[in-house]
Amino acid sequence: MCKLYCQDADDRQDLYQEIVLQLWRAYPRYEPHAKISTWLYRVALNVAISDLRQRTRKPIADRLGTNLPDLALPPDSGPDADDLAQLYRAIERLSEVEKAFVLLYLEERTYEEIADILGITQNNVRVKMHRVQEKLRQLLTHLV
Repeated sequence: MCKLYCQDADDRQDLYQEIVLQLWRAYPRYEPHAKISTWLYRVALNVAISDLRQRTRKPIADRLGTNLPDLALPPDSGPDADDLAQLYRAIERLSEVEKAFVLLYLEERTYEEIADILGITQNNVRVKMHRVQEKLRQLLTHLV
């Protein structure tokens, strides 16, 4: 999750630490009837989205003054390195919620788990997942 929401290694480490801190603080409110993995994802996703919003609210001059690389760097070598780099660039163009869908999909979460994590119905997950996949296809055709 940190890799999808932060471009810089230091920012990823900061986000990771913030997620761990928020998990620690939220643990007393954990409801044992929910799956622990669902609860973990929900807390981590909320922290990641909040962090992204906070970073993007900086004045535009601050943001332009920094060197913003593409989404966290994919592997440098290997037979699929170019394809992965294109996929990362396409994912970078998605909204924060769309990135959450991609992350959960790539983590091979079921639609039921995704629905629990995001707080929506399974049918809504199917519809939104289809839209995100279509958007990625379009982005990938424009990047090629």
